[in-house]
Amino acid sequence: MSTIVVLVKQVPDTNAKIAVQGSRVDLSSVKMEMSPYDGFAIETALRHKEATGGTVTALTVGAAGTEKILKDAKAMGVDNIVRVWDDSWNELDSNALQSVLKQSIESLGATAVYCGKSAADTGAGSTGPGLAERLGWANASNIIGAEFGESVTVSMPVEAGVAKITVPLPAVISCDKGDFKPRKANVKGIMMAKKAQVELMTANAPASTVIVAQHSMPAAKPAGKTFEGGSSASQVVQLLRDEANVL
Repeated sequence: MSTIVVLVKQVPDTNAKIAVQGSRVDLSSVKMEMSPYDGFAIETALRHKEATGGTVTALTVGAAGTEKILKDAKAMGVDNIVRVWDDSWNELDSNALQSVLKQSIESLGATAVYCGKSAADTGAGSTGPGLAERLGWANASNIIGAEFGESVTVSMPVEAGVAKITVPLPAVISCDKGDFKPRKANVKGIMMAKKAQVELMTANAPASTVIVAQHSMPAAKPAGKTFEGGSSASQVVQLLRDEANVL
């Protein structure tokens, strides 16, 4: 039987308007949600369980407010939900986060770990490969489909099309939007999630060496230009060549 862990992360709503106050992004009034690619990771993990048996545990690293996304994962069908945190932690850089995840996954006895290809807030895409390196496990990234057995055969985009690769277990696999949609929670799942207990774990986090100095908004885009009539054609061509660099 498989012991499967799926990593989930809480991020700001991708449609939210972001503001900067005092050189920091102000998230006080922003709705928080599960990072979108994590839904595909949950769906893949559940399909793995359905094919081979076992259990699926959703795991996040964060303070108490992140338990909402664990309940969302529970409503989708995962068996267990785990939050890893220590109140002495502040911001964990990639090195510290991956160290915490490694310890947690080893404690859970996982044989397969799924995660989204990248988080919506950072877009780094480093968690899957970095975690696999720390664990000494196989890794596949940006998969769009999977078949399950004693190993996992994944479909992943390559320059010439789509490749199928057999990945031995244990492995860390990051998931892109694939040829399926994450399942929706039903009423029974939502009710069970409300009553579900979140297991709290802790770990030893090394000191973060990357510190965010400040946040700032990107420069405003210049106003657009409008041209009418055929007499403007030569001017438009010149601007496309000299300013837009598209010709």
